[in-house]
Amino acid sequence: MELKDWLNSINFTKETPEDPDDIKKYPPFIINKCLSGMLDSIMFANEMNKNPHLDKQLQYDFLRNSLRKKRRFAPWLKTEKIEDLMAVKKYYQYSTEKAEQALRILTRDQVKYIKKKLDTGGMM
Repeated sequence: MELKDWLNSINFTKETPEDPDDIKKYPPFIINKCLSGMLDSIMFANEMNKNPHLDKQLQYDFLRNSLRKKRRFAPWLKTEKIEDLMAVKKYYQYSTEKAEQALRILTRDQVKYIKKKLDTGGMM
């Protein structure tokens, strides 16, 4: 099964995999990361993150049977976008919400300038 099949099974179809060996391929960390992007599923994903020692079948069954049937989609944040956001927050001393608003109106050159001003040099 692919990632989308696991997510559809947990979120919408509620069907178990046909092949019992598929559960060995279940990626708990990635599934939890995907589910943590939605308000109604973040607590369930966090509960599974707190219990990584549980069997994959138990983790899958918990999520599949606990979450209500709903189509969930949360886009992944790209690393560059996160770096831009953090730079704007630091430069202007903004909250995350204000920095997101500022990023909508700042040009690419302005963001580069902000990053350049914040660069202190040295190794990361």
